[in-house]
Parts: sequence; C-alpha cells; structure tokens
Amino acid sequence: MSITKILTDKLSAAFAECGYSAELGTVVTSDRPDLCQFQCNGAFAGAKLYHKAPRMIAADAAAKLEGDADLEKVEVVGAGFINITVSDEFLLGYVKQALADENLGIPQAEKPETVVLDYGGPNVAKPLHIGHLRSAVIGEALKRLVRATGRKTISDVHLGDWGLQMGLVMAELQERHPEWACFAEDFDAENFAGVNLDAESLNVIYPFASAKSKENDDFKQKARAVTAKLQKGDPGYTALWREIIRISVADMKKNYENLNVDFDYWYGESDAEKYVPELLDVLNEKGLLHESQGAMVVDVAEESDKITIPPVIIKKSDNSNIYATTDLATLIQREHDFKPDQIWYIVDARQGLHFTQVFRCAKKAGIVPEEVTLAHIGYGTMNGADGKPYKTREGGVMRLADFYNTVYEAALERVSASNFSKDADREDIARKITVATIKFGDLVNYCMKDYVFDMDKFMAPDGKTGSFLLYTIARINSILKKAEGAGEQFDSAAVYTDSERDLLLKISLSGEAFALAYREKAPSVICENAYQLASAFSKFYHDNHILTEEDADKKRAWLNICEAVRTVLEKHLDVLGIEPVEMM
Repeated sequence: MSITKILTDKLSAAFAECGYSAELGTVVTSDRPDLCQFQCNGAFAGAKLYHKAPRMIAADAAAKLEGDADLEKVEVVGAGFINITVSDEFLLGYVKQALADENLGIPQAEKPETVVLDYGGPNVAKPLHIGHLRSAVIGEALKRLVRATGRKTISDVHLGDWGLQMGLVMAELQERHPEWACFAEDFDAENFAGVNLDAESLNVIYPFASAKSKENDDFKQKARAVTAKLQKGDPGYTALWREIIRISVADMKKNYENLNVDFDYWYGESDAEKYVPELLDVLNEKGLLHESQGAMVVDVAEESDKITIPPVIIKKSDNSNIYATTDLATLIQREHDFKPDQIWYIVDARQGLHFTQVFRCAKKAGIVPEEVTLAHIGYGTMNGADGKPYKTREGGVMRLADFYNTVYEAALERVSASNFSKDADREDIARKITVATIKFGDLVNYCMKDYVFDMDKFMAPDGKTGSFLLYTIARINSILKKAEGAGEQFDSAAVYTDSERDLLLKISLSGEAFALAYREKAPSVICENAYQLASAFSKFYHDNHILTEEDADKKRAWLNICEAVRTVLEKHLDVLGIEPVEMM
C-alpha cells in the first residue's frame, strides 16, 4: 500500500468519525515541502456539503489524529488545509518494507492482465532512420513499465513487409540479377540456397526502385505484377521475399539491440493478410460495410464528435487493402492469439485520426470485446537545433545507426578525456552513456511534445540528464566499495539530518511515481522521479561526510540509505531501458 494511501485511510477514518464523508480524507504530497510532507484539502469540499467553515471541519478531523505514533505533526493552517508530517519511525519502517518487497513498493495489478504493445513499425528493405527512434524508445519504456506493475506484456514490432513496396524491390532485383534461381520458371524451393544480398545493398534498392517507378510506367506495372504474384504465393518470389525479410530483420535487430530494445514477436502486415477475409465477413454480417465513391467503407462518426471523423476505408476503389484494413485484421489476429486486456499503439501523434477510425470500427464490429482497452500513445518529433525534424548535415534523413554512432563517438571522446579509472572499460561506459543520452533525452519529455536533441546538454554529467543518473549510481558504488560492502541490509533505527529525511521520503514515494506513470502512460514521470531522487542524494552526499563519520550508528544509517538509493534508482533506469555503470 502506498504511503499516501495509508495516510488517506487515516484521514478518511478521522473525517468519518466526526460525521463527515470519508471521501474528504484524500491525502497528497505537499506542494509546500518547506512546510510539511503531505496535505489534505478535503475540508474545502466539506464546507459546501455541510455549510460549515472549512477550518472548523479540518480542525475536527485533525483532532482525531492526536496521539497517532505514525504522525509527527498534524496541523491545520490557513483557511482549512491539513498539513501532515510523518514520524521518522514510520518513514524508516515504510522504506524498509518497500526495499524488502521484490517490487520495491510499486503497486501491482489487482488482477492478471495482458497488454499488447505495438511499437517500432519499421519497413522491410529500408534502413531504420531517425524517425523510428521515438516509437522504439517510448514503446520499450512503456513495456517495461507495464511489467513493473505486475502485468504481462506482449510486444510486436509490426513490420511493413507487404504490398507494392515489396514488388518494387523484387522487380528491381530481378532486373539486376535475372540469373538468380528464384526467378527461374523451374524454381526449386527445396534446394534454394539464398541470394548474394546484404542489408547495405538492400537499403539502396527501394529508394532507387521507387524513384524509377515514378518515371517508368512499364517498371511500375512490372512491380505491380510482381506484387500480385507474391500475394498469390508464387514460390520464387515468396522465397526471395523471405530472404529480404531475413536480411532486413537481422540488420534491424542490431540497431534495436544498441538501444536495449527488443520484441517478443516480429510479425508483419503479411501475417495479418490471412485474417482479411474474416474481417470482411464480420463487417458484412454486421451490415457495416458499404460502397462510397467506389471504395468499401465503414461509417464511424458519432454525434458527440467535435470534428469530422470520415468513414474508415476498408477496400480502395481498385480493391486493394490499406493500413486500416491491415490494422483491423491484426486486431483479429491478436484477439485470436493473445486475448489481451489492452492493446497500446506507440505511433506518431499525426496518426491520431487513423487510430480513432480503426478503434471505433473494431468496437462497432465486435472485433475486440467492449471491455478491451485500445490506446494510441502518440508522440511528437525529435528536432535539430533549427527546430525542424533532425537531419544529416547535408539535409537528408539520418539513419538510426549513423545517429547512434555520432552520439557514441561523442561519448567515447568525453570518457577518454575524463579521469576514469584505468580499469574501466571505456568503450562499455561510452556505450551506456550513449544509450542514457539518447533515451533519457527523449523520455524526459512528455510524449506528445516535440523536442530538440542537444548533444552537449543531454550528455552533461549534471542537470536533468541520463549521465547525471549514471554518475549518481557510480558515486554510490564508489562509496560502498570504500566502505567494504557496508549498508547491504536496511536496518536504520534513526534519522539524523534533514537531507537524509528528504531522501527517505523520496524513496518512499517512488512506488507511487510508477503507478502514476502507468496511469498516464508517461515514462516522463519515471524520468522526473529518478532525477528528483538523484538530486536529493546529491544534497545528502554533500551535507553528510559518510565515509569519515565517526559515529558508527550514523555511518551505518547513511550507508544503508546509499544502498537503498542505488537499488531504487537502478529500478528506474531499468524501466527506462538504461544500463547503470559500475564507475565513471
């Protein structure tokens, strides 16, 4: 149970004992930490209900809490605020209990739940670029956050591996390599040994073929014919298509692994294709599908709409499928395979209308049960110093691998120029700083906001940065190493300084930060809490001479709190997908 819930129960009981509604007892963290740790403002709502001055109502409730050993001070101030400060004994006991809990006091789901997370969304035969960064980073953090709250997660990258883009690539490959076995009329699938193709070669094929199709109508028609043959199961094109996917996915995995991002499933649009007939059957049976300007659509507008929500197109006028078709078919697949309680899509905010249409259609058709939550977690763009989407120096779209390497080289330069231990693996430290710089720099922002990637600012060892968090853990490691392992078990019996008390309070509230982050689907809450915790430790460290303290009880208590901060801070980093460092 969270610390604010414990206090809310106490205040609720006090209000009820006075004859007031227990709902007045909600306790929150104080917005004036210089005055108290927690506050209850329920007396103001009570004044309207009971036609009584809020200060009198607050005084009645506060009087019932006199003598409660868990509370150091309960004070009515102003027009009716109840200020609360808990006792050191209560605070120590709560922190000890949280640290003994395998979940570190993070509230767990009341019932088993399965959450499917759809993020990544790269296209086969195309290199990952900077536009793929936010979906991967935010999606991975949300997946880890959902797990931290005791829910089962299923992550799916949802590859773009179907349609004309594949026909374009294969048509161009056929023109360049007509001798490949997969293009032979007597193709032998069982003895197919693959093709001489790598990711770098593949990555230049699509843009070339796409541009070519715009200028050469014969080539465009050939690509469409290849696409049709692939979709009908042509053995040669199917074998080549699988090779292209294998090569692309292997390259993608390297990029994602650099960022500590992984997926349970590497399904693609092609996997949903077999569910399209079922989708059409359902929509027809429900009488939802109708013709409009040659296309087959489903109306999803509602009377309460403030903006126009157009019908969702299921089949274009040429009878081809579009993204909505695939997304609805994928929902059928996920319902069959996983029976999820929630499905979250981490996709660019500009796709908001698309998901509104898809979700409404899915619920209207009964493709997913009404109680299943469908959520689109949209995000803004990562921009350069000019405020425009991040580009290469030449103005082109930057590949994700090139972006990572640019940050890594800067991190390695800083590591090499600093006073790092000679025993430290500088490349490994630079790698971890790189990931912390990229991920924390992204996740600290509210998802929907655009942000400017500032290398120097995001990599700084102080301020609200990933490097600051890594440095804090490295500092704690150094302290505990010099103390030869002291502080491994939290058994403090007293609090000696204000900065120590504040740090204990920050630890005790961390579980609630995770719960809030889950409710808001906002990793930025975890970033902010991690920063506040690290900042509180920095003040504690500068206020107290931990290793030279002569009082054995004080020293033990302070080493205890060092270990506690490290444990809790590492949990924050784990959810953010950032690895801690041993030393810096």
